[in-house]
Amino acid sequence: MKTVTGVFASRSDAEHVVAELRLAGAQEGRITLLTPNSSKAELEAVPNVAAEPPGMGNAVGAVVGAATGLSAGPLLLAAIIPGVGPVTALGLLGGAVLAAAGATLGSAAGGRLENSVTEGLPEDELFVYEDALRKGRTVVIVLVNDETEASRFRELLETEGAETVDAAREQWWIGLRSAEQERYSGHGRNFGTDEIFYRFGFEAALHARTRCKEYDQTLGEMDAKIAELEEQYPGRDVAEPFSRGYERGRDYYQHLCDQSKAA
Repeated sequence: MKTVTGVFASRSDAEHVVAELRLAGAQEGRITLLTPNSSKAELEAVPNVAAEPPGMGNAVGAVVGAATGLSAGPLLLAAIIPGVGPVTALGLLGGAVLAAAGATLGSAAGGRLENSVTEGLPEDELFVYEDALRKGRTVVIVLVNDETEASRFRELLETEGAETVDAAREQWWIGLRSAEQERYSGHGRNFGTDEIFYRFGFEAALHARTRCKEYDQTLGEMDAKIAELEEQYPGRDVAEPFSRGYERGRDYYQHLCDQSKAA
């Protein structure tokens, strides 16, 4: 399975698209809508447990369970995602996204999530979703069976004005690039030459499976990625810019978590 994702500036536009996806044949349990800045009422409507998940900087965690009164319909979850803040998510796929992003699910929601199908969840895209949510945008994700279905739903999202996750990823990097270039060039390195590998490392530190871990815990995976890039780009200096990017990515995520916790 794979996912098709659209980013919307308006929550109402995103909710309209969810309805259109259902009409187009998307299965209820394979659609999720992630919305930022959950209201106090939305959060209080969800049974919760106060907890902080282990991880970088003891970032704010604490989620929650199935929203009251919704057991017969789509599952609604509310959570505080480290580095993002309050978020609501519709559906079991939304619960999988919240859990992968570092939220702690309550037992009611967690039990249902264990029985759900989450194959195809793009862990390497979660930081892009989180950046969109921090900017007050809403994310729609639909899990599909094959490329034919993906193309159909991708076209629907585009028609409805969605920004693609690839475009959102580029906007995220554009927002960081100048500061990262200045910092990197201060070490006597050529950012123009090394940027591609620096960015690979930076993003690798933000992947759901590797962030909040010390470098030695991911050393095998990072070495494998460096070896893959060295094979793809023969004769290029990959290891140093990748490693510097990885460390900067870790610092970046730590800063986001600290800001979230302070707020």
